[in-house]
Amino acid sequence: MARRFKKRSKKAGLPPGALVHIGDRLTEKVGMEVVHYNEAVLEKKDLKSLAESAPYLKQADAVTWIQIEGLHDVDKLAKLETIFGIHPLILEDIFNSDQRPKMEDLGDYIYIVLKMFNGQNGDNVKIAFEQISIILGKNYVISIMEKENAVLKPIRDRLETGAGKIRKLGADYLAYAIIDAVVDNYFIVLEQFGEKMESMEEASLKNPTPETLHAIQDIKGEMIFLRRSVWPLREAVGSLARSESPLIQDTTVAYLKDIYDHTVQVIDNIETLRDMLSGMLDIYLSSLANRTNKVMKTLTVIATIFIPLTFIVGVYGMNFKYMPELEWRWGYFAVWGVILIVAAGMLIYFRKRKW
Repeated sequence: MARRFKKRSKKAGLPPGALVHIGDRLTEKVGMEVVHYNEAVLEKKDLKSLAESAPYLKQADAVTWIQIEGLHDVDKLAKLETIFGIHPLILEDIFNSDQRPKMEDLGDYIYIVLKMFNGQNGDNVKIAFEQISIILGKNYVISIMEKENAVLKPIRDRLETGAGKIRKLGADYLAYAIIDAVVDNYFIVLEQFGEKMESMEEASLKNPTPETLHAIQDIKGEMIFLRRSVWPLREAVGSLARSESPLIQDTTVAYLKDIYDHTVQVIDNIETLRDMLSGMLDIYLSSLANRTNKVMKTLTVIATIFIPLTFIVGVYGMNFKYMPELEWRWGYFAVWGVILIVAAGMLIYFRKRKW
């Protein structure tokens, strides 16, 4: 499980633009693949170095998608500066896997960074996440992830089968498709949280346990992290849709606005789940208090019944010499009769009062 907060101490004292990988190493080696396509043809090739992608960039009538999986090999990815002209500060942001979602328009290319979440397994309420960086150029898109992820598989499938508009439109539409796939995956993760919260709410009502409270606190932490990751994305997508960059065609702007609407909906869902969590915590505390009250009520009823019985036993437990009942032949049985009548009478009284 990746840490929620990365150790930035590695960067302390280094000059701006120093390339240092901040984060966990999520894959053994850096994998690179190029997908070169237009409406008529599609070519896929594994790359040993970024220099092998240079010939594809010269073909203006096709789109080149370079997929990079792994961030730990700084020397290999530093070639982005010499081959694509990526600014060192952008490379610094790419290697920092704790980057805030944002969009930067640098003229020749647009840099976009966002968080990508994976679904949960079993009863685990924790979610795995990684950072994905997208560089949109004139006829190319570079996607850089921390490891291989199935979220982008539908895009690869559409490219291979030619389904939809992806092979008919330009690189800006490919960048839109990648962002859209990541945002749509947020809904899947939130649905999983919603299902878990429904079962936890039922458990909080019927049988609140310390484990239920721990699960509520865990989900609350995940919701805080989700909110922190999605809120800046709304601003980034909005800026991208309003951008006047020549890299984004007018036909793609409508699709970007649709992503913006989805992002707002994701934020609304997160806020709804956060409100539900607050309600669940209140339900848990109320259920726990009710169960405690029931226990105290039972103990109080038992103690109340035994108060008069204790009084009777205490009276006849005094060792005075002159107590007429002590010499009575049926005194022992009479006392037991009084005790049983008093106890039964109090039980009937409590039952009628529905105590």
